[in-house]
Amino acid sequence: MPPVTRRQVLAGAAGVAGALAIPSLASAAAPAGFPTYAYLGQPLPANLAYNPTGELIFPCIRGVYDKISGARGRYYLYYAPHDAPGGICLAYGNSLAGPFTEYPANPIISRTWSPYYSVSHVSSPHVLWNAATRQFFMYYHGENTTTRLAISSNGINFTYYGTVLTTAAIPNSTEVTYARVFEHRIAALGNTYVMVFMGLAGSGRRIYWGWSNDGKSWQFDPTPLVSPAADGQSDLSGPHLLYRNNTTYVVYHGSSGDMFLTEVGNNFDKEVHLGVFHAALSGAPDNNRSAAPSFGTDGGVQYMFYEAGQRSGTKIAVARAV
Repeated sequence: MPPVTRRQVLAGAAGVAGALAIPSLASAAAPAGFPTYAYLGQPLPANLAYNPTGELIFPCIRGVYDKISGARGRYYLYYAPHDAPGGICLAYGNSLAGPFTEYPANPIISRTWSPYYSVSHVSSPHVLWNAATRQFFMYYHGENTTTRLAISSNGINFTYYGTVLTTAAIPNSTEVTYARVFEHRIAALGNTYVMVFMGLAGSGRRIYWGWSNDGKSWQFDPTPLVSPAADGQSDLSGPHLLYRNNTTYVVYHGSSGDMFLTEVGNNFDKEVHLGVFHAALSGAPDNNRSAAPSFGTDGGVQYMFYEAGQRSGTKIAVARAV
């Protein structure tokens, strides 16, 4: 069967049921009244026991204090090296301002998981708390053509589920990666979750999306959700959903090094480009590149964890709303 597009499904649709289970950021300054974030520091220890490439990417911060007992800290920070061998890593802390402690047995997921797969690398972890099953769902890539799912009851020890996204979902694509998943219901789809991810089909990387009822079986729209030209970019990557003003936005990295913001609407039927969401620092640690944001709130203060620096030397950084 040909892929179903959001325009076909949403034709005549009349609104949204439910809401996003993601931060609603407050304050003013950036587009749509989002806050300005100021660099705070680097949450991870300087000398990590596991850092095989010297390049760390794609932070995902999750509060676990209200979800499980016996956690190593109030917050779990997932991240990974980018290139081979990659490996999904964990750190933990009691404040979003840091410090975080490296989990002593990293990586918690490696590039070989017998008998399921053996690939050059695994990377880009995104962890969703599945309230229906009271489990952590981790989405990650390896290779860049494949997004996988592993499931855990404690956020550390994972069981492999399988593949949830491949290049077969987007015609003529050669990459489908950097996926993040959020609880967000669209009445016309009868779904519970949406996924946003980077896809490369032809020239230029774009943001695509899909939807699911259980977080395991997915349908995908082959039409880009966000394209780069309106932002003056050649490529986009690292998308994250945000909810504010009774509507839905995607924040993402542009090829210039800054992060940009686009309103997609609660039905994912808009593409209103709003400009720069966060400008990369010219000096360290950004060195003109910031990407892959993940957001959290601690004690009423809003934080943004992100990937800072040029390729081959990226670090995990944290900024705080001002």
